[in-house]
Order: sequence, then structure tokens, then C-alpha cells
Amino acid sequence: MNVICSTLNAKYIHTNLAIRYLKAYAAPDFNIQLKEYTIKDPVMNIVSDLYLQKPDVIGFSCYIWNIEETIKVIDMLKKVDPSIYIILGGPEVSYDTNEWMEKLQNIDCIVLGEGEQTFKQLLTELASERDLKKVPGIAYRQEGKILFNPQMNKLDLKELPSPYRFPEDIPHLAKRVTYIETSRGCPFNCQFCLSSIEVGVRYFDREKIKDDIRYLMMNGAKTIKFVDRTFNISRSYAMEMFRFLIDEHLPGTVFQFEITADIMRPEVIEFLNQEAPKGLFRFEIGVQSTNDYTNELVKRKQNFSKLTRTVTMVKDGGKIDQHLDLIAGLPEEDYSSFRKTFNDVFELRPEELQLGFLKMLRGTGLRLRAKEHDYVFMDHSPYEILGNNILSFDDIVKIKQVEDVLEKYWNDHRMDHTVEYLVSNVFPSPFDFFQEFGSYWDEQGWSRIGHQLEDLYRRLYSFLEKKNIDEFDTIVGLMKYDYLKSHKYKPRKPWWSIGIDKTKRTSGYQKIIENPLELGNEFVALGLDEKNLYKHTMLEEVSFDLTLYLREGIIKKKPAYLLAYFDPAHNQSHIFTLSQ
Repeated sequence: MNVICSTLNAKYIHTNLAIRYLKAYAAPDFNIQLKEYTIKDPVMNIVSDLYLQKPDVIGFSCYIWNIEETIKVIDMLKKVDPSIYIILGGPEVSYDTNEWMEKLQNIDCIVLGEGEQTFKQLLTELASERDLKKVPGIAYRQEGKILFNPQMNKLDLKELPSPYRFPEDIPHLAKRVTYIETSRGCPFNCQFCLSSIEVGVRYFDREKIKDDIRYLMMNGAKTIKFVDRTFNISRSYAMEMFRFLIDEHLPGTVFQFEITADIMRPEVIEFLNQEAPKGLFRFEIGVQSTNDYTNELVKRKQNFSKLTRTVTMVKDGGKIDQHLDLIAGLPEEDYSSFRKTFNDVFELRPEELQLGFLKMLRGTGLRLRAKEHDYVFMDHSPYEILGNNILSFDDIVKIKQVEDVLEKYWNDHRMDHTVEYLVSNVFPSPFDFFQEFGSYWDEQGWSRIGHQLEDLYRRLYSFLEKKNIDEFDTIVGLMKYDYLKSHKYKPRKPWWSIGIDKTKRTSGYQKIIENPLELGNEFVALGLDEKNLYKHTMLEEVSFDLTLYLREGIIKKKPAYLLAYFDPAHNQSHIFTLSQ
């Protein structure tokens, strides 16, 4: 029997852990072939590739991001070869299963919940007597009826075989994200999250996990992401794993974790700040809302003051980047309340702030009680909300404008100093800056067209110029600094239309040639002769003492030169300032 396990990932760099567990568990009885695609791949290409394998059975791993495209693939496959037995599994089809079976006539069976053992038993029956009554945890068709078999008890995770020891995966490890699962379940009960449905937390064998991580690193894995819903729920376990990863990591490897920040003890953070190499770890922290009543309604326990302590201590340590998440549209959080949530969290200055919108996932308590808050949401995946009793669609559109420019101007770190100055000194709050700029961005029609790096600077310049801001010349100076600082090579055409005039440029360069010490020892150490000075540098003008601002955050109006040296040997820029 020729069996394929397949899925459509959101991006090429992603890998699917579920189908690898199925393959590992089914071996050696069944030699399952893995076929991964992306949701951007043409459906015809996916169908053609699967069809050419001449499969008897195909199992698809289904999620909110791929279900629509997966259905298209299945419908086309059944048209060209109705004999293929189609099985679905995954979180998207494990709930409202009867609805899926009725709606999708081209699927033959759905595996409910945890699938390793169920899938193997199902294959065993399909290869022999086809008595599906013997297979627990499935929905299937028989004589025109949809039948359900109850699920079995949870698996002993310590007995599961490794999903990583497939030779065909090795060439791709360095180029893709590798996902590691050390536990299943979640101790919390957040009503918008599928993880709240499974009671309790079960752990895999620690030593097997460590062996798998060693194997992955030795074979080139660079980004390893732990998918545990709360990695640090057990402090002793988290400390053991942190110690192991610090001691045995290979250079260039990055480990990402989802942590619950308000339960992380200060001594754990102090340990990481002292012991962890910079850049080895990355934390993802779900804040979602700082509105206590909202958190109470979704059964989310969160101590924001302790969360703030954790995030601040980690940031002060300078070793670990942090990605904080917000969800717009939670119960009883209106536009004004969400503005406060945004500002509360932005105040922590995370390296990345992800602004998402509530998705009414199948099986969650919030979806089951949607009428209590008059939720309106998409009928199709990803089931994103369109409004509720206190948050209108107008409000959602406005918050989406915030999300758009937040991603471009904060999360991508294209102009950190400029944005920091704007949100701290010019606008009433960070949210107000992103909202006003996001609305202007939309009004100009820029959301419908692409952009280059220079466009981002020109568009911000246009917005600020229109607002007639008093500190405009200071902001332009910071924009020039951010732009030149981020370049590895000398830009051919910078975003500003008018640069320093020829006379001042000549005067500035002459001053540098005559007295290089004015730019400091770091510049002198470069040893630039006059030819290379002109060839590899740019000289521009700013209206304030940039060195003082970068050191102390003080703006002192004093015309100065900004010299950017683009180091051809190391592909990086060095910025120096020189008073006029």
C-alpha cells in the first residue's frame, strides 16, 4: 500500500512535525512518504506531484492557514483518481467533525485529536479487512452514513519514536525552521486557544529530546523552535533544558521558546543573563491584553506587573530577543481599551510586537459562546472577527492600519532611533503615532502597492511634513542616521532629494583630511587615505549634536556633519559626527 502524508505549510521555511510523527510511529509496518508544499504553490502543481506518486492513501495535516487550499487539492485529486483514500487530521478538522464530513464529500475519514496510534491502526485496517469499527478516534463513511468511533486514552509520550531521524530531511535542516515538542497540553484555560481544551501537561522523555537536539545540530539545524505552549511551566525542567542548550549548542544555532513571563522567577532570568551567549535564545510571550476584566472573561490569569519585571530583566540583560503578542477583539476590550493595552506593552520596547486579531477557532470556548458578546466573524478560515458588541468593524480597520505600519517601522527595525524619538517626544503615545501614520498610509493608497526601503523613508517624511511638526529637522537628521547606519554598501541614490551643498561638502571633507582626530580614535584606526575617504564615505548634514543624542538622549541644536563609512572588507557601515 502506497501511503503519503502531506501538508501545505504557510511558508517554505516551515516544516510539519505532525506528519513526521505519523511516519515514525507507522514504521516499519508502513513506509510512509512525506510530501510538503506551501499555500502559495499552484494547486495544479501539488495535485500533479501527488498524482504521479500513484498513492493508495493520502493523509493531509490541516490547520486554519491551509484548510482552504487543502480542500481544493483534495477535490481535484478525487476527480482525477476517485480511488485514492483521503484522510484528514489536525486541529482544524478535529472539531465540528460532523460538519466537515457532511460538507466535504471527497474525504473518506477524519482522525480526531492525537493521531499517531490511530493513524497506524487505520492503515492496518485499510491494508487488510477494512473493518473501521476497530479503529478508535475516527469519523468515517459507511453505507452512506457518517460514523464516529470514540477516542482512546492519551498516548504515553515517552514511548513515541523520534520524528527527526529521516535522511531525506538532512539537506533541508539548515534552511528551515525545525520544531521540537517536549510536552503536550497546557495548564491554563484561555478560552480563545485550542490548547486549553486538553487538560493537564504530559512530557516527552528528556534524554531522548536532548539526543534529538544533538542530532539536529550535528546535521545543520540552525533555527530550532520549541512548540510547547508554556515551556517554563516546570521551573526545574526549564532550567535543565536551558543548561543543556547553553552547554552543548553549536555556533549559529538559535532556540525559540513560548514562555509565560509572569511565572518566570528572577533567579532563572539572572542565570540566563549570566550564562547564555547573546542571540542563543529567543522568547515569545503572549500578553494579549492588559485589561483585567477582559482577561477574567477569557479565563486568562496574568499578573502584568510580574510580566513587566520579567520582560524588563531580560531586556536589561541584553542576551535574549523578545517577541510579545497582542490580540485585538477580545471580549469587552473596545478601541480605547486596546489603545491602552498597546501602549502598556509598547512601553516595554520588545524587539518585536505582534499585533494579531482574534480568531474564533473551532472548539474553543469563545467560539461556543460567541453570541454572549455579539461576535461577527468570517465563516471561512481563519475565522477572524469582524466586530462584536463594543468593537465595530470601523475600529478593526483602524487597528489594522496600526498593525501595517507597526510591522514595517518597528518590527523590521529599519529606523529605530527615528521611531523612538517620534513615540517619545512628538506624539501623545506610541499608539497615536502608528494610528495617525497608518491612516495616512491608507489614505495615500500605499497599502495596495509595493515599496522599496527608500519608499518607507519618503513616505514617513511626507507624513511628518504634512503634519508640520516643530522638530522636523531633528527627525530628518535621525532618519538619515538610521538609513546610513543600516546600509552595508554605499547607497547610490539615498531617499532624501536634496543633500548637502557642494561647498559645505568640500569644506567638511577638507576638515576631516586636515584633522581626522576630531572624529575620534575609531575613525583614525581605519587609516583612510584621501582617495578611499571620497570613495567609501558619504557626508551629510544634521541640525543637532548626534553624538550627544546617541549617548544621553539630549537634543542640542548645533549643525554637524554626519560621515558614513561603508567598510568594503566587512560589509558594514560606521557612522561618525563632526561639528561644523
